[in-house]
Amino acid sequence: LLFGTDADADAPVHHVHWLVVSRQARASGVGRALMRDALRRWVREPADVEVVTFGADHPGATESGARAFYERLGFTPAEDVAPGPEGGSRQLFRRAARVRPAHPEHATTYTGGPA
Repeated sequence: LLFGTDADADAPVHHVHWLVVSRQARASGVGRALMRDALRRWVREPADVEVVTFGADHPGATESGARAFYERLGFTPAEDVAPGPEGGSRQLFRRAARVRPAHPEHATTYTGGPA
């Protein structure tokens, strides 16, 4: 999981830059646990959390399960964004933060999870 913060706005916007879970570990709760941990540690309200993933018409949208995963976490589809490097459609998903960090210090980037 690669997680970062854009603190230039009045309310920070946190970005999920990269989340990868092996096929064998999908549907086991690993992705949800990584996201929950990152949000708990680093996100303060008020804030939005954003992630860019496959567009609805992209073949990877169903194959990877990414869109459904983020929707289960409370993200909603927002605007379309520039196509991915392979030319496929991409869409921004967004949700309002609903957590408070366990640690008072502010961090701009969090990486974690199994290698």
